[in-house]
Amino acid sequence: MKRYRARFGDSIREAWTDRKQAILVVARERLVEIAQYSRDDEQFNFLADLTAVDWPKREKRFDVVLNLYSFPKNERLRLKVHAAESEPVPSVTGIWPVANWLEREAFDMFGIVFEGHPGLKRILLPDEWQGHPLRKDYDILTQDTAWVRENLGIESGQ
Repeated sequence: MKRYRARFGDSIREAWTDRKQAILVVARERLVEIAQYSRDDEQFNFLADLTAVDWPKREKRFDVVLNLYSFPKNERLRLKVHAAESEPVPSVTGIWPVANWLEREAFDMFGIVFEGHPGLKRILLPDEWQGHPLRKDYDILTQDTAWVRENLGIESGQ
């Protein structure tokens, strides 16, 4: 954490350790630079997961969470970025190609737009699906019933 603070200063908004894992909240606009440094200089060569958390009452509604692993050091690092509903998050597909799928999932489930993504589109749900099911204010039963009725011509069993 000291090396990150020394290199990126105020762009490291928060830093703490939980169960021997460093967790850094980083400035959204510097995510790509910090991710590149994490891979190249700190040897976090594996993006194990990229997901999000919805905090609908917060101004910066979403936490975009990158879980990184270093094979050479056998260490984990979690990077977090806060983003408002209308703020795009920079894509890290140029650093970790697996982010292509993971960012599409976060887009599909939360509606988070990843700026610079090579083909941002739904990955789990049909293109015509309305809304984003992992948002805490999403009414899944209403949407599911409507989609089943419209696309399958039956009443949902839920």
